[in-house]
Amino acid sequence: MRSLTVNEDSRLSLWLHVREFAVPPPMIESATARRTAGDWAGACAAAHVDVDLDLRSAARAHGRELAARVRADLRHLAPDLLRWHMPRIAPDGLLRPGLTVSLARYHPASHGGGGTVHLVVRTPPAWADAGQRIGLALWDGSRSGVGAHPHPRPHRCFRLDLHRHLWDARRAGELRARSGADRPSDDGRPVPDPDVPPERGCAVDRWAAEARILLREEGRAGGAVVVRLGGRRRLVLEPETDGTPGLPAMRITTAPARGGGPALPVLPDAATWVLPDLALLRAGLIEADRLHPLVASALVPGRSPSDAPRVPGGGTGQRLVECRGARHRIGLVNGVLVALDHDPAEIHREKLLAALTGTPLPCLRVIDEEHRDPECLADVRARLDHGDATGALTAVEDLLGSGAPLPEGTLRDELETAVLRRIAYGLFRTGLAGVGQGPAPRPDRRPSGSRARPRHTMFR
Repeated sequence: MRSLTVNEDSRLSLWLHVREFAVPPPMIESATARRTAGDWAGACAAAHVDVDLDLRSAARAHGRELAARVRADLRHLAPDLLRWHMPRIAPDGLLRPGLTVSLARYHPASHGGGGTVHLVVRTPPAWADAGQRIGLALWDGSRSGVGAHPHPRPHRCFRLDLHRHLWDARRAGELRARSGADRPSDDGRPVPDPDVPPERGCAVDRWAAEARILLREEGRAGGAVVVRLGGRRRLVLEPETDGTPGLPAMRITTAPARGGGPALPVLPDAATWVLPDLALLRAGLIEADRLHPLVASALVPGRSPSDAPRVPGGGTGQRLVECRGARHRIGLVNGVLVALDHDPAEIHREKLLAALTGTPLPCLRVIDEEHRDPECLADVRARLDHGDATGALTAVEDLLGSGAPLPEGTLRDELETAVLRRIAYGLFRTGLAGVGQGPAPRPDRRPSGSRARPRHTMFR
């Protein structure tokens, strides 16, 4: 395990947070079971992917041959793997909002279907991102069926049609070669451009090979591509035709912050940066059993795609409380958190006294604090942010019990806010709210000055 720079450690910490909360193991297991049973729509439902396409309509509009190709791809779509690899933003690792990503491109034969048809996934705008749901659709260049989505056209940079191994279960094994996991870590390897330090997470040693793939897809025998490094930095990369073994030869020049050859193809984001899972593994920050099974089987020799991801442990059981000079236990009984070392009569008496004096028994005070602002609140909040309502409720029940009432407090506020914010997504889906409108914006739980970077800044 190598030492990390401060910036790289921060980036990997963010990806650890994403890997813990964004795609929970029960989602992976459910989606995988339905996909392997041939139920691609059920797999999408399990992975919180809304299907906005109709294959019969596609056949009428673009021909049966194209519809058959789409159907074949859908049968092998691993929506949980797609969610695992979707572009995300800092500081919480949520899905990049308002984005349209191309998964595959189809060219209608002669059915009068016009130009290229894309199989795309879309993320809702930021004001409607509650639940972190994804929409799956076909796009043929028209605005029909896109509703209020702000950016229905596939993004030039965030595209996965050249990286099918990030969503197609048939090709998941290609991840090892395409990510560079089949080669030793590039620590100490010279970088072609001094302005691209390796600690920034750039996959420089893969750029030339990926650029050639991109140029071939664009029908070009050679030429240059644009590499985007964040919002302001652009490089122009031209792979050499006489690449030598090892690090492929290429020439890099600095491009203007905006523009920089608008006619040039853009290197996909997935090819620009080191795969986060590979970086986490090499840094010793994650174990293979915490990865998506298809990812682990590609990156770690000996792992099988059928190996289930490890589910983190549940509640901690009984807890000890300092109470009137003694150590007392609190724990779950019949689905309710109670003081185990006080009999019911004493508890009843102490509650009456607390109502008069305002000084509750220490055990009762700890229980009340757990109900209002529990120690697991950060995990509950993260699960709600990433759309894992089931996991959030499970965490609450593990701590407080399934029959516990929720008094007014931070925990209750978080759960109520999560429910209300789902209304915004419903309005977006039905087209009853315009872009940038809808319910009140999401409250910021931290002062704006405390954020290390803006919410919509890429950290890959």
